[in-house]
Amino acid sequence: MNALETMLKRYDCKNTDDYRNALKEIVQEVALCGLSRGNFFRKAAFYGGSALRIFYGLDRFSEDLDFSLTGPDVSFDLADYFPALEAGLSAAGFSMTIESKEKKYRSATQSAFLKGNTLLHLLKIAPLTPPVSGVPENEVLKIKFEVDTNPPALANYQNRYALLPSPFAVRLYDEPSLFAGKIHAVLCRAWKNRVKGRDFYDYVWYLSRGTKVNLPHLQKRLEQTGNWNAADELSLPRLKDLLCSRFLEIDFENAKLDVKPFISDVSKLDLWDAGFFEAITKEKLQGQP
Repeated sequence: MNALETMLKRYDCKNTDDYRNALKEIVQEVALCGLSRGNFFRKAAFYGGSALRIFYGLDRFSEDLDFSLTGPDVSFDLADYFPALEAGLSAAGFSMTIESKEKKYRSATQSAFLKGNTLLHLLKIAPLTPPVSGVPENEVLKIKFEVDTNPPALANYQNRYALLPSPFAVRLYDEPSLFAGKIHAVLCRAWKNRVKGRDFYDYVWYLSRGTKVNLPHLQKRLEQTGNWNAADELSLPRLKDLLCSRFLEIDFENAKLDVKPFISDVSKLDLWDAGFFEAITKEKLQGQP
C-alpha cells in the first residue's frame, strides 16, 4: 500500500463529495511536506482551520492553508518556495500548477493557488469508478494558501510532526495563540458581506477543549486592525463583553448555512443563537496572560 492509499484509509468516504474533501486534505498535507523540505518553516508558522484539522483533530473540513511569518519581513517572497512545493507534489504523483495571486491593492498578505484536475487526482487516490462517478472531466481542484508577512506580535509556537506522505516537521502556532486568531476573526471578520460560520464553529470547539486564549497576542491583532487602543490592556472581562455584544449582531441562521458543507453532524448547530454563545462565553472562556 502506498502513502496516498494509507492516507485515504483515514477517511470513511461514502460519496463523491467525501472523496473530494479527502483529496483536498491529502493534497494539503503533501504540500506541507514539500514546504517543510524547502525550509519554509524556518521563517513561517502554520495556523488557521487546516492547522486545527490536521494537527489537532478539528472535526470539520477546511479549504485553505494559512501561514504567518514569525516576524515582519518586507523582503519575503512566497514564490521562492514554489520549487520545493512543486517537488513535494510531484514526488507524491500530483500534477498541479502553482499560481501567485496578484493583489489589486497593497497588502502584507501574499497569496497563491494550487490547481489541478479533480478527476485525475481522485483516480490517483481512489482508482475505482464508483467513488468518482459524476465528477466533470474539467472540474478544477483549487487550494489557496496565504502568508501574512507582517504578523502581530506575541504569538507562541510549537513544532509538530507528521509521518505521511513521509516524515516532516511543521512550526505551528500554539493552541492559545491559534485561539486568539480565531477570536479576532469572530469579532472582526465579515466574509463576502456575511458572517463566516466556520469561525463560530471553531470557537465552540476551542471552548469544548478548555483552551485558554493568548490575550496579549489577541490585543496585538486587534491593535493592528484598528479595533483596540494600544494604551489600554485587554482583560478577560472586557473581551467577554466585546464577544457578547458581537453575538447580538450575528445572523446565526446564515452562519449555519456557511458551515454545514464542512461538517458531518449538523445537529451540533441546533443550539446556535446569541443566548447560547453568550452563556458558553461567560462560563467557559479563559485567558492566558
